[in-house]
Amino acid sequence: MSLLSNTPLSVLDLAPIRQGGTASETFNDSVALAQKADELGYNRYWLAEHHNIDGIASAATSVLIGHIAGQTQRIRVGSGGIMLPNHAPLVIAEQFGTLETLYPERIDLGLGRAPGADGATMRALRRDPFAGVDDFPERLEELRSYLNKAAPGQRIQAVPGQGTNVPIWLLGSSGYSAQLAARLGLPFAFAAQFAPGYLLEALHLYRSQFRPSAMLDEPYAMVGMPLLVADNDAHAHYLNTTAEQKFLNLHRGKSIKSLPPTESIDWSPRERAAVGQNLGAAIVGGPATVREGLEDFLQQTGANELMVVTDVYDRADRLRSIELLDALRRDA
Repeated sequence: MSLLSNTPLSVLDLAPIRQGGTASETFNDSVALAQKADELGYNRYWLAEHHNIDGIASAATSVLIGHIAGQTQRIRVGSGGIMLPNHAPLVIAEQFGTLETLYPERIDLGLGRAPGADGATMRALRRDPFAGVDDFPERLEELRSYLNKAAPGQRIQAVPGQGTNVPIWLLGSSGYSAQLAARLGLPFAFAAQFAPGYLLEALHLYRSQFRPSAMLDEPYAMVGMPLLVADNDAHAHYLNTTAEQKFLNLHRGKSIKSLPPTESIDWSPRERAAVGQNLGAAIVGGPATVREGLEDFLQQTGANELMVVTDVYDRADRLRSIELLDALRRDA
């Protein structure tokens, strides 16, 4: 039996803004992609929190989650993720409690502990850039207390939020969140879409240290990964130059707005290697190439679910990619 045919597929949307484009266009693209994923039977549609980045439009993540959920029918919509150190746990509980009340059993709360911003932006978020993230477990426990059933005598409650039991995921690109998710019995999502180097070790730590909880009897690991399916290998690699240019410009400290695909990229061997590290988990190609790559990836990782990032310039190519991927799953 094919591993791919039995693996749920989900979509991570980084809400990319095209060079010369607008955030409004990006939001329209996101709605179209989410509706197509919903129609095809994808499991989840997540959006990430980033601030002060000119090429990403999902800063107000909770607002955008509500927008997407309101224009889809059954797909789960959530955060991949909310950077908890940027926020008071009560505020996040109220936001996601409201979302869960509006869209019952369709909301996920994925949490990260990175700031998702530089020092100046952190200060603008009213966060001390020197405070660190050592209090993340305490913030997480406080947040969970606002989403679970209220404890006797609990003075501060999230309204709405209390008792909604919004599913919480921990996200990470290292062993820290993997081990914390294991200790708390929470689902874990690894961010191989930009930092694949520690993937296998993090999954091992999560599974080997997992403790059953009221939420999960056994570990559940989802892997975020870059994936692009086109009609053939050559066209897929051509379209993928948009993602390669984005990471190249990130390393160069330039704008990361999406650029059109190109026949060649002017980069040094060191820059090419650095981009290759970021995109090391990427599977790019025509249907046969992607099918083989995914089966190998699933065999290697044992991922319970895949969350794909398709970073291309045109909306039509993103829609085509998830359509071809769905066809591969059904034919596997």
